[in-house]
Amino acid sequence: MCVNRMIVQTTDRLRLVAGTEILAAAEIEDRVEFANLLGALVPETWPPDNLRDVLGHFYGLHKEHPEWEGWLAWYAIRVDNDYPVLCGSIGFKGPPDKQGTVEIGYSVLPEFQGQGLATEMVAGVTQWAKDQPEARRIEAETNIDNRASVRVLEKNSFVRVGVGVELNTIRFIHRF
Repeated sequence: MCVNRMIVQTTDRLRLVAGTEILAAAEIEDRVEFANLLGALVPETWPPDNLRDVLGHFYGLHKEHPEWEGWLAWYAIRVDNDYPVLCGSIGFKGPPDKQGTVEIGYSVLPEFQGQGLATEMVAGVTQWAKDQPEARRIEAETNIDNRASVRVLEKNSFVRVGVGVELNTIRFIHRF
């Protein structure tokens, strides 16, 4: 298992593993190897619908910018049960800009929703980002009707700052 050479952040119930080119390639090409690299069961429902179309994009970013490790995808592995299982994904759209701003997004597989895991995922990567000297704040955008996502952000001290870029979305900021 290669997890020891990867960036890992832990929470009460999760092991968050930063994506790499090797993980991204395995996620696309070899489900068994992907599971072995993560040291976790990968459910048949993986990847979530909202990630399926961007796997290749993130693979390309990992390949072009290995120094961005930690600033792209993270895999959320639930470790508080009989066996570790991949339950969600969280990540940034890239490294901080000149103002120290990064944008976050997250997704939890349907069978793991409603258990507080997204809140824990956001807390874990927010803590990691706070420890990075170049980061000053995290932004997030969610659909105005997505009460669960709004609550995840609020529980993690994100503050509403206005409308989002996309229709029917709101923007949040968490300053360090």
